[in-house]
Amino acid sequence: MTPTAWHSPTVLLPTYVGKDFLMNNALTISPANSKDRGTPLEYTRNIGIVAHIDAGKTTTTERMLYYTGVVHKIGEVHDGNATTDWMEQERERGITITSAAISCEWTNEHGPFAGIRHKINIIDTPGHVDFTAEVERSLRVLDGAVGVFCAVAGVQPQSETVWRQMDKYNVPRIAFINKMDRTGADFFAAVEDIRSKLGGNAHPLFLPIGAEDRFAGLIDLIRMKAFLYHKEDDPMGKDYETTEIPSDLLELSKKYREALIEALADFDDSLAEKFLEGAEIEEDEINAAVRKATLSLDFLGVIPGTAFKNKGVQMLMDCIVDYMPNPLDLPPMVGHLDDGESQIEIKPDDSADLAGLAFKLATDPYVGKLVFFRVYQGELKKGSTLYNPRTRRKERISRLMVMKADARKDIEVAYSGDICAIIGAKDIVTGDTLCTRNLNVRLEPPTFPDPVISMSIEPATKADQEKLSLALQRLAEEDPTFVVKSDEETGQTIIAGMGELHLEILRDRLFREFKVQADAGKPQIAYRETIFRSAKGTGKFIRQSGGRGQYGHVEIVLEPLQRNEGYEFENKIVGGVIPREYIKPTEMGIKEGALNGIVAGYPVIDFRVRLVFGSFHEVDSSELAFKMAGIFAFKEAMKKANPAILEPIMKVEVSTPEESQGDIMGDLTRRRGQIQGMETKGNLTNITAFVPLETMFGYATDVRSLSKGRASYTMEPAHFEKVPARMEQKIVETFSREPARA
Repeated sequence: MTPTAWHSPTVLLPTYVGKDFLMNNALTISPANSKDRGTPLEYTRNIGIVAHIDAGKTTTTERMLYYTGVVHKIGEVHDGNATTDWMEQERERGITITSAAISCEWTNEHGPFAGIRHKINIIDTPGHVDFTAEVERSLRVLDGAVGVFCAVAGVQPQSETVWRQMDKYNVPRIAFINKMDRTGADFFAAVEDIRSKLGGNAHPLFLPIGAEDRFAGLIDLIRMKAFLYHKEDDPMGKDYETTEIPSDLLELSKKYREALIEALADFDDSLAEKFLEGAEIEEDEINAAVRKATLSLDFLGVIPGTAFKNKGVQMLMDCIVDYMPNPLDLPPMVGHLDDGESQIEIKPDDSADLAGLAFKLATDPYVGKLVFFRVYQGELKKGSTLYNPRTRRKERISRLMVMKADARKDIEVAYSGDICAIIGAKDIVTGDTLCTRNLNVRLEPPTFPDPVISMSIEPATKADQEKLSLALQRLAEEDPTFVVKSDEETGQTIIAGMGELHLEILRDRLFREFKVQADAGKPQIAYRETIFRSAKGTGKFIRQSGGRGQYGHVEIVLEPLQRNEGYEFENKIVGGVIPREYIKPTEMGIKEGALNGIVAGYPVIDFRVRLVFGSFHEVDSSELAFKMAGIFAFKEAMKKANPAILEPIMKVEVSTPEESQGDIMGDLTRRRGQIQGMETKGNLTNITAFVPLETMFGYATDVRSLSKGRASYTMEPAHFEKVPARMEQKIVETFSREPARA
């Protein structure tokens, strides 16, 4: 079977997948609705590589590019020449900071798609929690993912975060247990870790042959064959020998194959019937069942390997082709029309009106502002004009490109299902929909967490003032978790982000990319305020200065919500005591009042407002008057609602040698930390604790000192908690003198 010639744009599809839809449609393949499209979407796999920091995502991606012929010399993270780590900061630090997209082609030698060349579009995402926005927006436009886990550490904190993100966008996934060559590697413990910590229905598709320095190959549980690598003859691991399963592993292989088929029986009735009857089950039947189970979101196939030592990546590529969804497997995207209530289906159809999502912005030194755009429906041609429903303005697309890491290629047209880079669009932010004017539809944008740390920043010289303002504006456009604002009382510029590393990288970019010298203040915590009891508030805005005056009067009930429940507004007005046209301005006033709480001026979270009464004047009432009345009512109610300051609490996991365990735990306790648990893996102890962010500045230096450089740690936002009374008083006093707030 010869594949059709393809066009070049990378193809990435959405992931709002329902389980029932996938179970019923997983194996349905139909051609794309286009007479001149070159790409068969059924032979396209669009995946993200996601994991905890240092699990080996970029190394795995680099091997995939090598085996598919995209690169002819393997780049290494530690050498600073990995293909997808193209930023200077990434190569210097050995971490991924921004997601990078790249395409490759792969042909399976066996299985249901044997001999058919497939296009695999890969996005390598960051693992550090400070850059979680890159993972979030990548998963929003992907249709599958490979979760990479360390065979020694198993499930780590950021593994749990990306798992929740995949759940949020209903992304089918498979797992690659990496670093099987490392001392302490335990494939079966890692699989059990996925089951217990992530709740994943994980089942090996391959078993490892040996571990640590004796890791020699894999056993295919579907074909019941062994793949042996010969390190001496083939250091790049490009060739391997297919043999019979070693006799000492045959019984173990049969046991795990039977467990795999038993698990798959829950997803395939015909396979279940054969399994219960004890009948022989063919390879093709198992492959089809694995694919259906994977797309159901309730099954996780697991593959062992070591990307650094070039073993197991080829089998991972086979599994991506065999079991990951193609874009046509996915249900239509839901689009919301301008009235805010009506919905329409948006699906891959090149002949339909165009609709797509701007999911990422970037600044290119050669072409300027790049808008990464996912085409969900229709065709996007160079030179066309699109409509932005948010701004209600037109945007002209002067150039179209496809990106391969930091390389660019001009194209004339992007089809439904493609992702491309737009040049020429002006007023666009992350999450904007672009469509044809007559369609006027909005697609659901990705959501991002709020910043947890802030600091003031000032230009080093007056000459840098204008350049700093422009640079900060561009960086804020690129990164939705980076916030810039001006403090009205001090005139300072305040920047806020997800952590110290996040802000450090952005400051470095200011210097390198924008040639701006800037001095930063001491990092500040992004505190929040909330309430702990219900209270009533009355707001009146009455102005009379000759001629038409201003009159607005509202009464509200303010109630606390549980943590992370956000904000709710209920209109309980009856009898028209406040006309409908003044309800929305009143709510806008309440929201504005909540931006600055009454304790120390921080944003207020987790509360419900019920608008219960008010009055109006037929001549003097206006939207402005009711907006101001809403602000006054909120402030009055909050004063009586037992307000308090909340501080961000971080989930900290420290991996330390046993001899340093006591010192590490004592230090965390001194930082007001609450130890949640300890787990021993090999000769290391993993300590998990909840620790206030306020005490964690400079922790990287301290943990190295306490462990003689042998411990490592990770940290991610967990939740907010009320600060101790003595600290609250100190915060109020400090910020009454220096009101620089996140």
